[in-house]
Amino acid sequence: MLRRQKLGAPEHKRDPAAHGGTLSMSHNNTRSFFNFSQLVLSAGHLKSPPVLKHSKITYFEVEILDVQSKKQICIVDKVPPSSTLLDVKHKFHKACPQWYPSRVGLQLERNGPYLKDSVNIQSLAASSIITLYFTDLGQQVGWTTFFLTEYTGPLLIYLLFYIRLSTIYDQVESTKNFRHPVVHLACFCHCLHYIRHLLETLFVHKFSGGHTPLKNMIKGCAFYWGFTSWIAYYINHPRYTPPSFGHRQVSLAALGFLMCEAGNHFINVALAHQNHSGSKACFPSPTYNPFTWLFLLVSCPNYTYEVGSWISFTVMTQTLPVGIFAFLMVIQMSLWAQKKHKLYLKKFYPEVRRKAAMIPIIF
Repeated sequence: MLRRQKLGAPEHKRDPAAHGGTLSMSHNNTRSFFNFSQLVLSAGHLKSPPVLKHSKITYFEVEILDVQSKKQICIVDKVPPSSTLLDVKHKFHKACPQWYPSRVGLQLERNGPYLKDSVNIQSLAASSIITLYFTDLGQQVGWTTFFLTEYTGPLLIYLLFYIRLSTIYDQVESTKNFRHPVVHLACFCHCLHYIRHLLETLFVHKFSGGHTPLKNMIKGCAFYWGFTSWIAYYINHPRYTPPSFGHRQVSLAALGFLMCEAGNHFINVALAHQNHSGSKACFPSPTYNPFTWLFLLVSCPNYTYEVGSWISFTVMTQTLPVGIFAFLMVIQMSLWAQKKHKLYLKKFYPEVRRKAAMIPIIF
């Protein structure tokens, strides 16, 4: 009995140790949880990952109708709001390959103006469906091609008459008659005029990729090439008579012609620099170059110089065809100058309101 108590004593002693071990482990777990809580609190609130919001893009549908019959030609769908009218024309060309973008004319109304390619499609939208009217503008050519073709013809045509081809003039008269110096001077001035135009087309004027109908180029070439043939035939004819006042008339007229050609060039350079300098738009102002001082009197001095060149050429050669051509050029240039002057009045009224369009005081 006693023995059994001694043997049971160690078992009784082991129980407090086991109980103490359990308390020690619970205490360590509590301390660990407390430390983790302090770490979380010191780190701040846990942020949930951002929710990605999918923005809805509204696409437009462009319905294109024939301007005459009002029949639907096609529908250009899924047009983004940032698209321009040129983008719509390219998509329209994919649907209808026979009409490339430059010959497509689009109108918001049947009798309205043609919309520019740079117009944003969202600015035309009253709803998700935009209706535009289509007009076939016909065969188109670029402005650079237009001017190069128009100016190359007179240059070559005049030289053909200058060398007096046997198919144009009588060969016997051509060899007998002496050429007056004004004939050579007229050839030089005429070639200089059109060479200047060609070089300015290539290196001075900047065209924004616009186009014009092919029929306009045909009409322009018929006008310039036809008059050049008429002018060159008379001046280079073996029976051509020199001006009435001789050398003095020719010299003064040639000087005026060269001054107008120089002035025209410097004005075109000034206008090109003004349009593409990247600065705020303002009316061109005269510089230290005396040829640009004409800006003080007129709003379109390039037309003034152009008319001056042909008037000087008329006085220098004293021929009827040149006089008629110069007269027509005065009418045409004055119309262009009036149109441009009205645009200048809208943009730069305070600077232009006291200026004439092309010729001071008269127009």
